[in-house]
Amino acid sequence: MAKTTDDIDDSSAPLIEHLAELRNRLIWSVLAFVIAAVMCYFVWQPVFNFLTHPICGALAKRGQECGLIMLKVQEGFFLAMQIAMFGGFILAFPVIAYQLWRFMAPGLYRSEKQAFLPFLIASPIMFLLGAAFAYFVILPWAFDFFLGFQSGPLQLPDDPKAPVTTQPEMAGIVFQGSISEYLSLTTKFILAFGLSFQLPVALTLMGKAGLVSAAGLSSMRRYAVVIILVLAAMVTPPDVISQVVLFIVIYGLYEIAIQLVKRIETKREAQLRAEGLWVDDD
Repeated sequence: MAKTTDDIDDSSAPLIEHLAELRNRLIWSVLAFVIAAVMCYFVWQPVFNFLTHPICGALAKRGQECGLIMLKVQEGFFLAMQIAMFGGFILAFPVIAYQLWRFMAPGLYRSEKQAFLPFLIASPIMFLLGAAFAYFVILPWAFDFFLGFQSGPLQLPDDPKAPVTTQPEMAGIVFQGSISEYLSLTTKFILAFGLSFQLPVALTLMGKAGLVSAAGLSSMRRYAVVIILVLAAMVTPPDVISQVVLFIVIYGLYEIAIQLVKRIETKREAQLRAEGLWVDDD
């Protein structure tokens, strides 16, 4: 039988060769991560300063000094390591994705490669959009909301600028943030929104492969709402405001994905009709 132009790439390599290739791909991925993590470790201070802009901006609006504290003597070192790991993964992600693509590509049809490659490119772009949305929009708003629960004198008792009162009427509730807790909270927001922005990419890719349909996604709305609510509660800090915001964002992306899948189905139907292969359902 003659081969068509859409045949799988020729590959007669036995299992051991595929495992050897997988090992090489993993080695390159780990090496890229280690190099990126080491680079981020040497610039952890500027990176942390960048990540503190949202909280510093919210404190500045209240006339408060921006400062985070170390609760443990080793907390600064662990902070640098966290930034190194977090930044290393983000910087190495294009290399990791490329190695994954190179491992999977020989087993795909040419048409499947053409369909999959745009989504491979769109995935990091959507992650960056989600991370930027969290950093520039959600985090400043969230910190401004949380700091609104401060009360009384906004200076610490040992602050030279604190007013001297012989009969204080109430104890002040003042923000004293831990550097590790702040970094954990900030990265959770960034990762949560970055990953949630992958939803249109994943569902559209599944629609391209014929695994889901626009009608099926529409009929699953009620279940999607429950799943998104549970997901928002799991990946965000335990407060209702951030969970509701993430739910609204993910559900909006779910609706966008339905429209994208519907558009793919319309194009596919038009192509099949042009080729005389479309059969109308009775």
